[in-house]
Amino acid sequence: MEQLITQGEAEFLGTHSTAQSYPLVCGPYRIPFLLNLPGRGRRVIGELYAVSGAALDRIDELEGTTAGHYERLPIAVAAVAGEEAVAAEAYYGHRSYGEAMWRRCGERGHGEYTAEVADGYVWRKDRPVGVSFLQRISLFVSSSDYD
Repeated sequence: MEQLITQGEAEFLGTHSTAQSYPLVCGPYRIPFLLNLPGRGRRVIGELYAVSGAALDRIDELEGTTAGHYERLPIAVAAVAGEEAVAAEAYYGHRSYGEAMWRRCGERGHGEYTAEVADGYVWRKDRPVGVSFLQRISLFVSSSDYD
């Protein structure tokens, strides 16, 4: 996002919260997943950005939307300061594994992806090669030890 802001392709609009509860969980390598299971979890706090079409294409590529990693869908958010909810879009863990991820995480989610929650995050460059993103998720949801 910092690069997109510097290039004039994105603008930070502030800290917002989901208007309703959603699960925010950590999957393999402490990767965060917002799950499209409204009414479960908590209201989630995060950052809202306005982005250009070109930036949106780049973010979609990073999030693997065409590969079934995440899906970009509508969501209502409100400024943490208490303003009215506005329409936005969020990246959710793909529906093909959302329910299984929620169960694997004990049906407990986080209210924000803080440094404490992210502790143990493994950067993409440091992850083992030879296992795809979706294979990692499958291993994670099918095992109680895999992290």
